[in-house]
Amino acid sequence: MSDEIFPVQKSDAEWMDQLSPEQYRVLRQHGTERPGTSPLNDEKRQGIFACAACGQPLFDGSTKYESCSGWPSFFAPLDGAVSTNEDRSHFMVRTEVRSRHGDSHLGHVFNDGPRSEGGLRYCINSAALRFIHRDNLEAQGYGHYLSLFDTAERSATQADCELTEPQR
Repeated sequence: MSDEIFPVQKSDAEWMDQLSPEQYRVLRQHGTERPGTSPLNDEKRQGIFACAACGQPLFDGSTKYESCSGWPSFFAPLDGAVSTNEDRSHFMVRTEVRSRHGDSHLGHVFNDGPRSEGGLRYCINSAALRFIHRDNLEAQGYGHYLSLFDTAERSATQADCELTEPQR
């Protein structure tokens, strides 16, 4: 990692106190949850997905789609929400996705996403995410994101998994 200063910085002990053991393993130790185990795979309501560690909004729910990979997938993050790094773990080269505010591991991005939306697939661990329903945005301090839902949205139920074979 670089010497970059992140807006949210905590000690390992503070992260362990805040996060569940699975969240800590994924977000702080670069873990990956088993495919198909995500409770957010079937989440299709309007809302945003925020970092479970720092609370930074990461994805608009209208960018979520069914990739048939076993993990929540999105075709684009919110502007400035994530950073990427080369990941050479597990004898392969991938592009890791991290939250820009808390520098937490979220998942990986691949170039096998929906072609009509730019071709990227952000494959994100649900342990790294917290879903905030549109109706709760204001009460939870995310009211300025309500404008995301004023325009016609892409169907979150659209399956794009037939376009390409998902990588992981």
